[in-house]
Amino acid sequence: MTRKEKRTLAVGASLISAFVIWTVLIQTIAVRPVGQNGTNVGFAGLNCRFHQLTGVHMDLYIITDWLGLVPAAVCMVFCAVGIVQWVKRRHLLRVDFDIILLGIYYVIVIAAYLLFEMAPINYRPILINGFMEASYPSSTTLLVLSVMPTLAFQIKRRLKRDDFKRTLCILTNVFTAFMVIGRMVSGVHWLTDIIGAVLLSAGLFQIFKAIVLLKDKKTIWRS
Repeated sequence: MTRKEKRTLAVGASLISAFVIWTVLIQTIAVRPVGQNGTNVGFAGLNCRFHQLTGVHMDLYIITDWLGLVPAAVCMVFCAVGIVQWVKRRHLLRVDFDIILLGIYYVIVIAAYLLFEMAPINYRPILINGFMEASYPSSTTLLVLSVMPTLAFQIKRRLKRDDFKRTLCILTNVFTAFMVIGRMVSGVHWLTDIIGAVLLSAGLFQIFKAIVLLKDKKTIWRS
């Protein structure tokens, strides 16, 4: 394992550790019943001040909600790539390693989402269609920041034209930034929800990236 892979893996592990610590902190520091129906919210002062600063923008919430279909579509595209390779090569293990790992990675992201849906840490600062919904970590932010970097990563790996790659990566990064900022200022999440999603998704992606790079190195050495 070279220094680059070690550094990437260490960054990923550090971010996951930071997410775990952050999750514990928001359940122990400045917890007050300031949420819907008196539900507890950690870092209450910070969260309430930020929520008052941004206000609620339901149009932005709806836009970012619908645009959440974009990373879902990206997942389906890579799933289709894997299936096509599987059919053509007639063996699952002949599918490109990074595509197989990508499928496992997406399953882990979905599992993380389901875990926090079933065991809510806190609830959204507003009701959605009259219902309380789990808020931590922001599921849309988690999905976007977990999936879109893998798109940029695969674009750089699989496309040959530098100008085309650069353009697609810029568009991917702009979309990602819009989604995260839009979700943060729409007023449907606490600030700590966004931070938690950023830490978890960034950590998972860095670990995924480190494993792919390590596999690439082993393939080069064997050849």
